[in-house]
Amino acid sequence: MIIMPNNDHEVENNLGIRRTWRSVAGEYVRRLRLRNMPLRYQLMLLFLLFAIVPSVGLGLLVNWTVERVVERQVEGHTMQLIGKVNEALNTKMENLQNMTYLIAFEPDVDAFMDEKLAGDGDRLNSNKPFMGKGDAESDQNRLYGMKQTLQGFTTLYPEIAGIVLVNGKGDYVSNDMYPRTAVNLTREEWYQRAAAQPGIFTVLGQPRERNMTTHVRYKEDEIVSVARSITDETNGLVKGAVLIDLKLRSVSQAARNVTLGKSGYVMVTDAAGRSVYKPEHPLIDHIPTNWFAAGESGTFTQVVEGETLLFMYQSSTFTGWRTVGVFPTKDSITEVRQIQFYVVSFVFVVCLFGLSASLWFSRSIAQPIFRLMSYMRRAETGNLSAGRWSDRTDEIGMLGNSFNRMLSQIRQLISLNELRERQKRDAEMRSLQEHIKPHFLYNTLDTIHWMARKEGADGVSDMVAALSRLFRIGLSKGQDYIPLRSELEHIHSYLQIQQTRYRDRLQYTLNVPEEIQSLYVLKLLLQPLVENAIYHGIKGRRGPGHIGIEGKIEHGRLHLTIQDDGAGMSSERLTEMLQLLDMPMESLESGSPEKTGKSYGMLNVQARLRLAFGRDYGIALHSSPGVGTRVTIVHPLMRELPAVVLPPTEPEDNRERQEKE
Repeated sequence: MIIMPNNDHEVENNLGIRRTWRSVAGEYVRRLRLRNMPLRYQLMLLFLLFAIVPSVGLGLLVNWTVERVVERQVEGHTMQLIGKVNEALNTKMENLQNMTYLIAFEPDVDAFMDEKLAGDGDRLNSNKPFMGKGDAESDQNRLYGMKQTLQGFTTLYPEIAGIVLVNGKGDYVSNDMYPRTAVNLTREEWYQRAAAQPGIFTVLGQPRERNMTTHVRYKEDEIVSVARSITDETNGLVKGAVLIDLKLRSVSQAARNVTLGKSGYVMVTDAAGRSVYKPEHPLIDHIPTNWFAAGESGTFTQVVEGETLLFMYQSSTFTGWRTVGVFPTKDSITEVRQIQFYVVSFVFVVCLFGLSASLWFSRSIAQPIFRLMSYMRRAETGNLSAGRWSDRTDEIGMLGNSFNRMLSQIRQLISLNELRERQKRDAEMRSLQEHIKPHFLYNTLDTIHWMARKEGADGVSDMVAALSRLFRIGLSKGQDYIPLRSELEHIHSYLQIQQTRYRDRLQYTLNVPEEIQSLYVLKLLLQPLVENAIYHGIKGRRGPGHIGIEGKIEHGRLHLTIQDDGAGMSSERLTEMLQLLDMPMESLESGSPEKTGKSYGMLNVQARLRLAFGRDYGIALHSSPGVGTRVTIVHPLMRELPAVVLPPTEPEDNRERQEKE
């Protein structure tokens, strides 16, 4: 029968292909709202849209408006404070400028600048008599008068650290300052800068590697220097300079008491961006000059060490300094905080009331559904216990009773499946153990044959006795688990047989503490691994070899190590063995004899450990060519003979098994 396509469906498909991404997005949003949103959230959303959202919007609008208004007010107030600090600094510098004029007007200072009167430099560095019109006593009195004048200025203005006069030939006069070395003072940077601007007052800033110092030994960051060159009125040439050192504390007094917000402050920088004054713990040590705009004042923000800082500055045309206010943008004004508190409190009360009402209303409707969902999630994790339901007779109660009956049936099926799996594992384990016996018996008989041919009948009785002990311990009355002491006796007998065959070529040691020999282990763990060590390790090397067997408890598990110094394995063979050991059952069942023949005993032990205890236990293999091989058995601690041992179930293994099925 031929089914004709529906024309309406074709039209719908064509229209769906032509829809734009906007219509697809709109349809997705509609599906999200109607189909995927839980019932409880739908009820809560309806209440929030009509009650809480308008309140939140109003609060945000009021908060934004208040912040903008207060922000403008704070910016204006801050700029006023910065302007006052700037004016105070200008006033101090103007006083120093006037002081330089007063000093230059002194007749004796003018004579010193004209090199008609010797200063302190000539008196110290030359034995020539003082130059000038008067005699030596008169010159000294005039020099003393100049120093008294300078002393008067420093006494009148205690913030001055020192004053020095320098004439054109490098001689100087000062009460408080002197050069460290005999270098001509006219070569100093400060003198060159003052001479470059004849007669103009120059703010030098903090000195850098200056030759002049004071008797008090102020540090360079404790003073600020200013200078003015003195010129000849007739020709305008520079004939000397006045240098004044101002104590930094006089500058800091103008800015120290200004606080901006909680952690803001005012700092002063020179034209090059170097700090003239900054507090003890500044938010930024140096402000790059490229951050400032071209104008005399302005505002900008920068991120410094992950924190956004607001900078407000004002420049002085007189000093060339910038007064900068620095404070974090997160620092809010007290008034803004109070208004925000009231707004947030109002919104919080409204939201609390709305959420409480919506929660109560939605809970009364959606709680039974959520309880059923929680029981389903619990069942997904493996907990199949029945859920508790009230005496509800509605549809939810009927659904819950049906869910409990389903869980009961699942538990019965799981129990039946575990029983079958246990029986299957026991059968596989016994089958694997039976494979060990003929394999080992063949090797033992081969050894006896070799001895009989090489040495006659000598030593045959010892080998037969050892072989008898091997069979006795190997059978173990049909038990799968034996004490570690019996397993060590078993491997000792085996090594005794092999040592009889190989004589001096084989040496062995058993180092297992007595206190762990009472633990129970799987039967026939050591013999296949020791056999591999002999036939593939010791036998393949030149000269005698050694096999060491050690036992210890580490991280709550029993570790049995077989170490040989035989031929070892190549990296390719080791990689291949690790892959086989990762899936021992599959390797034994589907592996080719070429791959599994030499490693059958090791794969057998690994398969039995995995079947008995799970993937957390098994064999760890390490080998190096020409060095030897180390095999470590990780076994659980079993202080009593177990009745039935089941491997731990792992959800990942179960999912892998289901995917394979």
